[in-house]
Amino acid sequence: MTSSRRHHLKSVMLSIAATMIQQEVKDIAAAKVAYMSENCPPPSTSGDQAALMETCKKLHSLLDKIDEDRYDLEIKVGKADKEIEDLRIKVVDLAGVKKPALKKVRMSADAMLKALLGSKHTVNMDLRAGLKQVKKEVKEEPAEAVGDWRKNIEDKADRKKMFETS
Repeated sequence: MTSSRRHHLKSVMLSIAATMIQQEVKDIAAAKVAYMSENCPPPSTSGDQAALMETCKKLHSLLDKIDEDRYDLEIKVGKADKEIEDLRIKVVDLAGVKKPALKKVRMSADAMLKALLGSKHTVNMDLRAGLKQVKKEVKEEPAEAVGDWRKNIEDKADRKKMFETS
């Protein structure tokens, strides 16, 4: 399948999905309106004060019933969530815990202790801090044994001056 054909099919599928989503939104809105008209008829606000008081009492009783139903549903959902979590834990226990592959990390001992103990404990693992300073002794070699030209650099500097002055 060519890329243009694949792109065309993908765009057609997306447009069909978009129209389906729009239709679903319209259906949900229509279902809400139908439910509200069926279960909640509009109150009649015409009449004397006693009729309005009676209407308010009916509305309050309906609100109390709805709150009780909502509370019951919240408890059921909470129980279902807890049961789902328990089942997930059982599945993990049965499958066994797989340890992830650890990555090598270059970390100094100070940084590792700071990560493990937190920022409160500042332990210094500088092992060189407690060591004494020791001076190295330089062994002198015989001057003419090797014949190193760097040892006679001053003599050669004088010779260079002789040629430059002429």
